[in-house]
Amino acid sequence: MPDKANPRDLSGTIVAFDFGLARIGAAVGNTLSRSARPVRIFPARTNADKWGGVEAILREWEPVAVVVGVPLRSGGERQELTDRAERFSRQIEGRFSLPVYPVDERFSSVDVEQGRMKIDDQSAAVILEQWFSENF
Repeated sequence: MPDKANPRDLSGTIVAFDFGLARIGAAVGNTLSRSARPVRIFPARTNADKWGGVEAILREWEPVAVVVGVPLRSGGERQELTDRAERFSRQIEGRFSLPVYPVDERFSSVDVEQGRMKIDDQSAAVILEQWFSENF
């Protein structure tokens, strides 16, 4: 597992994932600009889809770290998806030797919700901007 640097010591591109069982949203940002933008939504129903999507994003953007949204209930309690998102984070660390930082994503989808459209990439951008504001 990689050494997890103090986020303030990081310099470069950061990728964020909004983890889900059906699909995963991805966003990218930079420690200099501290802004994020949505880049892609990819399917996650199979391991091949999930890890193929993750690998493609990481290869394209070559991040110095990854941020993963961890879902909690509105009162902060854990839920089934909490454990899965944490496992996803550990797997990214192990497979790609990148530091992964969890972010409480309770309100990211609420911030970007627009009807029932797919918003996972926008949620990932909100998660990354939240991480920037908490760490820089």
